Amino acid sequence: MPNIKVTEDNADERTLFLVVEEDNNIVGFTRCEGNKLSRFKHKAEFGICIEKEYFGYGIGKVLLENVLMWADNVGIKKISLTVVETNIKAINLYKKYGFIEEGVLRNDRLHKDGSYYNTIIMGRFLEEDKK
Repeated sequence: MPNIKVTEDNADERTLFLVVEEDNNIVGFTRCEGNKLSRFKHKAEFGICIEKEYFGYGIGKVLLENVLMWADNVGIKKISLTVVETNIKAINLYKKYGFIEEGVLRNDRLHKDGSYYNTIIMGRFLEEDKK
């Protein structure tokens, strides 16, 4: 595994932004953004982006685990994400950590070859994990 440094930016208490660097180059990041409105303050939107050449090193797992710990610490109960249907490794990782499929956005993404892909909406309600 490459020597990787994860740095955190918490300028807003309801948002977590983590950057993964190797040799001062950004190789991945995650953003988990909450909301201050009372009816939405229990939830956050989440996404991960990793450079292809760094797939398979467990970076996504490390980022996801950090997000889940942060969410628990700041009182986020529901985390939602979207993932393209062809990203099976990511879908399996999310399922391993308790995310379930909540819906599908049909023909939501246009591939460079002109074909369309569905986007899967997934979510995890953290209080269910503590029952």
